[in-house]
Amino acid sequence: MSEAEKKPLEAADDEERKEEKLREKMEWKKYTRMGVVAFLTFACCILFFFVLLRYRGFASVWGQFLRAGQPIIIGLVLAYLLNPVMKFCEKPIYDFLKKRIKQERKAKKAARGIAVGCAILFLLLIIGFLIAAIVPAVISSVGSLIDTLPSQVQSFITLMQNGIWGDTELTETISTVLTTVTDYIEQWAQDTLLPRAQAYITQITSGVISVVKGFLNFIIGIIVAVYVMMIQETLAGQSKKVIYAVFKPRHGNVIIHTLRKSSDIFGGFISGKILDSAIIGVICYIGCLILRMPYAVLVAVIIGVTNIIPFFGPIIGAVPCLLLVVIQDPLHALYLLIFVVVLQQVDGNIIGPKILGNSTGLSSFWVMFAILVAGGVWGFFGMLLGVPVFAVIYDIVSHLVRVGLKKRKLPDLTAEYITAQSVDEKTNTLRYAQKSKEQEEHPAE
Repeated sequence: MSEAEKKPLEAADDEERKEEKLREKMEWKKYTRMGVVAFLTFACCILFFFVLLRYRGFASVWGQFLRAGQPIIIGLVLAYLLNPVMKFCEKPIYDFLKKRIKQERKAKKAARGIAVGCAILFLLLIIGFLIAAIVPAVISSVGSLIDTLPSQVQSFITLMQNGIWGDTELTETISTVLTTVTDYIEQWAQDTLLPRAQAYITQITSGVISVVKGFLNFIIGIIVAVYVMMIQETLAGQSKKVIYAVFKPRHGNVIIHTLRKSSDIFGGFISGKILDSAIIGVICYIGCLILRMPYAVLVAVIIGVTNIIPFFGPIIGAVPCLLLVVIQDPLHALYLLIFVVVLQQVDGNIIGPKILGNSTGLSSFWVMFAILVAGGVWGFFGMLLGVPVFAVIYDIVSHLVRVGLKKRKLPDLTAEYITAQSVDEKTNTLRYAQKSKEQEEHPAE
């Protein structure tokens, strides 16, 4: 090969080597940027949680802010929960008024005002019904339990000694423990409770003041809820205007979509769970009356309230109810255990799915994961709100995954990745080790 023929080839090789080095350099810069962004994100998360959980000054300021804004928070929560009731009442009222009021704007305003009044009246009726039906019965049940506790404990001990367990060491141990606990409570009431009555009265007074403040905040919250429901469209429009003024349209659309999806998840889950728990509480009360359970109202209230917590709620509610009933009548406690198990099966397989549907889109594993993590961090409210919050996070991550796969022209179905070994870098398709006959006959759709 002549020198003239070699020069173009060498030039081409040099050009190819330069392009290869340039690609390697660009790829190195890309991974470096990704590493820096990941490190900064991780560092910011650590800093945020440090400030939130460890810095007392921030916690103090945040606590003051929450206390000052408590009426606003209560009002926003009430408006959010009562909005479906208001929407349900508004349409028929507007259809009735538009035939009698010529100006459409006045008809809509009047319909909204009447619908908001109906929603507030519905809230007050629910509260009044709960107070009238539950509080006297609960006070009576607790008072009866306190008055008869020593005799019930002694009857329980006698039943164990004369029953199927006989006079065994286990029976003697349980009898001794129960007797000791009962004597300790009586001695504590005489030696500690009565002498320190003045200090307890002061604490009770402080508690009463806190209750009064909470009641006033609730009243102000109702007023705030009325204003919010009256101008909710205006508030939504102002919020969208601010979002599109700050962010680009593409990012603004993502934020609006995320907020709308979050509202659907939270609204469907919380409203459905409250209705589901109310139904379970009523059924439990009726069942307790039929079975002649002691403390029927108290048991129904505990079961209904704890049923709001997904997954673990039935277990949490059943434990104190069984402890209440087993002291007075162990046989009734067995009936109650069987009844609660059957009731929760009916709720989990029939009532719950009918009311809630698949509002969160989470599997049982992720529901349990969300409850454990959120409950460990934020207690009862974490167990209550952990599932919808995690459902929103899960939806955001799922959307980001779909976008990433779409950019790389990869399939979105999870079933296609179960047996996948790798991705072909040239064709950008999934590679499988070996497909079974069943997979060949029934490929993933």
